Amino acid sequence: MSTSLDDETASFRLGVLGLGAMGDPMAQRLLAARGALTVHARSPRPDLVAAGATWADSPRELAAHSDAVLVMLPDLPQLESALAGGDGLLAGAGDLLLLIGSTSSPTGVRALAERLDAESGGRIRVVDCPVSGGVDGATAGTLSIMLGGEPDAAALAASLLSPCGTPVHLGPLGAGEVAKACNQLVVAATITALGEASELAARSGIDLETLWTLLGSGYAGSNLLTSRKEKLTTGDDSPSGIAEYMVKDLGFAADVASATGIRPALLPTLRAIFDEIVDAGLGDRDIAVTRRLTAARPPAKPSHDGAGTDSGTTL
Repeated sequence: MSTSLDDETASFRLGVLGLGAMGDPMAQRLLAARGALTVHARSPRPDLVAAGATWADSPRELAAHSDAVLVMLPDLPQLESALAGGDGLLAGAGDLLLLIGSTSSPTGVRALAERLDAESGGRIRVVDCPVSGGVDGATAGTLSIMLGGEPDAAALAASLLSPCGTPVHLGPLGAGEVAKACNQLVVAATITALGEASELAARSGIDLETLWTLLGSGYAGSNLLTSRKEKLTTGDDSPSGIAEYMVKDLGFAADVASATGIRPALLPTLRAIFDEIVDAGLGDRDIAVTRRLTAARPPAKPSHDGAGTDSGTTL
């Protein structure tokens, strides 16, 4: 979709709620494209204000100055807190398009939308728009943006969010969250394989920089390998995409599997691996912590036929 703003979209007053690792660079992109943006977060962002954004002192004030609000909070409970009370979004909202960018439950998003529609007399419309591409993609404006919602609302959301990447309407409300659950299943599997392969190669005396440069141009290559290559090579798992969030995300994937009658084989193992990461006190690290987790496990005991067997870990 085009990243240019049509006349209708350009006239829309856009706000952003939540300026964390993803929300801040997305707000920067939106401000640069639009020239105006209203923002609110728990902590002030003087850099955004200096760049031309308008700071709202509360979610209520944000809603009062916005026709659409992009919500970049961790999940629906945080959004519920921002909606409620005298200083909440609902208190200041007129006609409002609410863009839910968190990775959340598809059924939870639908239930929230139904409630907001009833409580607002139809003034509040909801589109789910989770994103993939990490901080790098948010900064570069190359995110994959997964839209779910009524066609007209989704088309408006796509135009509003186009400075941040490629928005695609995938179906009715909740479809974006289903797509994000699929995305997270693939990401979790890939980063687990990359972490284990990195440790296997390192202990075999292979230089990881050389290995991943070579394998990156073959079938093992991926955007995730490109973005995490340095972390996997150096063992630096300082946070970019926080591992603990994957527990929540894989839980939503499991809910989708249950609702669609699918019995996945890989998903339960991945959930156990990321539970193990959190239980080991590593949940605040980047998802590349899978290499450190692999390194910390006790060595496998050899079986009688010479093959390794598991020694009581979750793998």
